[in-house]
Amino acid sequence: MQPQPNFIPAAAGGSLADPPQPRDLARRAEALNRRWAGTTAQQILADVLTRDFAGRIALVSSFGADAAVLLHLVAAIDRDTPVLFLDTGKHFLETLTYRDILVGRFGFTDARSLEPDPADLAREDAVGDLWSRQPNRCCALRKVVPLEKALGGFDAWITGRKRYQNADRATLPFAEVADGRIKINPLANWSEAEINQAFKDFKLPRHPLFDEGYASIGCAPCTRRILDGEHSRAGRWAGTEKTECGIHLGFDGAGI
Repeated sequence: MQPQPNFIPAAAGGSLADPPQPRDLARRAEALNRRWAGTTAQQILADVLTRDFAGRIALVSSFGADAAVLLHLVAAIDRDTPVLFLDTGKHFLETLTYRDILVGRFGFTDARSLEPDPADLAREDAVGDLWSRQPNRCCALRKVVPLEKALGGFDAWITGRKRYQNADRATLPFAEVADGRIKINPLANWSEAEINQAFKDFKLPRHPLFDEGYASIGCAPCTRRILDGEHSRAGRWAGTEKTECGIHLGFDGAGI
């Protein structure tokens, strides 16, 4: 059995010396999307991890219901890829356990835990109930701000988003521009059936809560089991108009 990883709060990355211009980034994203038309997630990951952004890219993982698939694909190419986890302080204990199991299983050497600023929490969420009053602000403090700081030293980052997950993601490209860097979505065109098949093919362990009806798993207060016939993300922020935590809406505050 492999030793459990030692997650420590990650230091904020430094800013890029010469930030690329938005127009240049847009051209680069367009070129990548043209190159990857008809290709596989494995090829996209091989390109970005060993060629296009080698040493300057991170994987951001929620360690949620289907996170193991992307983690497996990345580890097969480069186990030294930085893996960033947003430790909001509101996760299910099962998620934290699952995170440690997967990092150990795949052998990642650079797993980083991003925590909210204690001063921000003391000022705006001292009681810990901000999620019930202002869920968007809660996500901003516990996810958006920590991730913005941590990505400062990277040119690109990898997500596990897929087009089938909700209407906002229906036209998700493989590469897009977000806040001065390139965001890579290698599983954008995967279906839910393909994700489920990958778990079988690669013999990947499921999140402990998956078989209890949690098809999409985020912070405990804002996640519930889905009902029969509901969409896989119906249990996230149920009863509200909220569909994203904010990290995919831009760090300038849009949608937060």
